[in-house]
Amino acid sequence: MLDVTVENFEAEVITASMQVPVLVDFWAPWCGPCKTLGPVLEKLETEYDGRFKLVKIDSDQEQQLAAMFGIRSIPTCILMMNGQPVDGFMGAQTEGQVRSFLDKHLPSVEELAGQEQEQAAQQALAEGDTEGALERLQHAVATDPANDEARFDYVRLLLQMGREDDAKVAFAPVIAKAEGVQRLGALKVWLDAIDFVARGAYDTAAEGQFESKIAANRRDFDLRYARARWLISQQRWTDALDELLEILMRDKAWGEGAARKAYVAVLDIIEPPKPKVADGQIPPEDPLVASYRRRLSSVVLS
Repeated sequence: MLDVTVENFEAEVITASMQVPVLVDFWAPWCGPCKTLGPVLEKLETEYDGRFKLVKIDSDQEQQLAAMFGIRSIPTCILMMNGQPVDGFMGAQTEGQVRSFLDKHLPSVEELAGQEQEQAAQQALAEGDTEGALERLQHAVATDPANDEARFDYVRLLLQMGREDDAKVAFAPVIAKAEGVQRLGALKVWLDAIDFVARGAYDTAAEGQFESKIAANRRDFDLRYARARWLISQQRWTDALDELLEILMRDKAWGEGAARKAYVAVLDIIEPPKPKVADGQIPPEDPLVASYRRRLSSVVLS
């Protein structure tokens, strides 16, 4: 529990809430219900063990802050996340009521553990420790199976390492979600491309099998799409994007949107994690991904 004033509000509430939810308790020394609620909040802050941060603001001493939040009665609690108020309550609450309020918004212990493992995995990748990253991502998915971001990173890394059978096993629990979750759908495009090539229609090592036929008929979109899938299976991402773009420039709706879907999937696959920025700011986009997004936009809008 921390007392907050105008001087430290920005650092202890706004900035801090970018990393962990901050519960702001507006109170006053003369307020009887405040004295009842205060110990409940402090007990829960200890029990929740870092899942949220509790700060207290004396509404008599810090009238500017109280006015900024429109406080009209105390106690009033405001939950801040990512620099913004997301919810709150007024009046003394029982411990059970406060728990229900917190649990509605705070990540579970499992979710936090999964997020920590995912962050550690990204750090390991940045340091070149691929095996360490894979181990952490596997643990993140095991800890929090609903963490689609961790599963995406886990399956993607398995595929990048050529461990296709393991990737299929890891992807199986969420395959039904692939139509509704774009990044999971991107993984399905990749896995389908691998299966397509594995079925033996095209030589897995011979790119020349496409060249002469495409040169003879540049509108053979089935063959161009086959080449794009072959390139995806080889992890030749920009070559695949260029081939798909050749289709889209000639027929934007070809294959009921199959070429466009594959193009967007490749962008999702190659896009690196975005750095976390302050609320309201836009994280910088990877230059390569940004370039190919602009190309797609120019084709679709032309």
